[in-house]
Amino acid sequence: MIKLIASDLDGTLLKEDGSISTATVEAIRKAEASGILFMAATGRSYLSAKKAIEKAGLNVPILCMNGANVYDEHHQRIIDTPLHPEMAKEIIEKVDTNKVYLEMYTNKGVFAPDQAQFIDMLLNILREKFIDYTDEQIKAYIDQRFQEETFSFTDDFLSVLNDDAIIPYKLLAFSLKKSELAAIRSIFDGRKDLYVTSSGFDNVEFNHHEATKGHALLTYAKKLGIKPEEIMAIGDNENDLPMLTKVGYGVAMDNATDYIKSHVDYTTTSNNKDGVKSAIEMALAINEKN
Repeated sequence: MIKLIASDLDGTLLKEDGSISTATVEAIRKAEASGILFMAATGRSYLSAKKAIEKAGLNVPILCMNGANVYDEHHQRIIDTPLHPEMAKEIIEKVDTNKVYLEMYTNKGVFAPDQAQFIDMLLNILREKFIDYTDEQIKAYIDQRFQEETFSFTDDFLSVLNDDAIIPYKLLAFSLKKSELAAIRSIFDGRKDLYVTSSGFDNVEFNHHEATKGHALLTYAKKLGIKPEEIMAIGDNENDLPMLTKVGYGVAMDNATDYIKSHVDYTTTSNNKDGVKSAIEMALAINEKN
């Protein structure tokens, strides 16, 4: 019996234009009406995830920043796993910001080094990702991100961390050069006190070692009396693996990499073809048999 469905956002619940299809929203409501709890599980900040979900008229629990925070449907934070400031400082000192673009997710929004650099980096990344989009469409996408997040720009991350009011949760390094990202990962390879992952071909993400989607999802489910085998998780990328592999029903999107697909027992259609809707229908069919 499936009692909880957790879905990633980007590349999973969201189509490439950032929206949730009407058919998928209807499937979510049908699942909820049957007694299944539906939640989002994303690397995004709470504010960004909440805006994307509310735009579709939904109100669901949100696991955000890869599991650093979990908020219930009443917008109350029930799990809080920050990155230790000294660990954040170590990452900042070891990552060459002349070669990669770095963002720091905190309790006071996202800190980034420079707005112009941010826009330039995103333009280049999105040109690679959305080859059929015009620059005008890509710039509109960037403008949307500015509206979804609370950004602050700084040329000194370390001084930001010296402010006791700032709590870091996640660091995100962007680059279009795979060699640069591989070099960053090699610096922290084998560390047990740090979670290093990725939500796409263009980034490396750093969290507290317990701030994973898998750990946060199972912790949240336990609070609700839901067992791992009663959970379905849906995703497409590396940062989804901790939850895909720890639940009863791990579902990979058709647009997921072969590596992700090799770790799960179930697949569904792509994010642009209502893959989450199909997975929900699978869950409902499983429950009908039990």
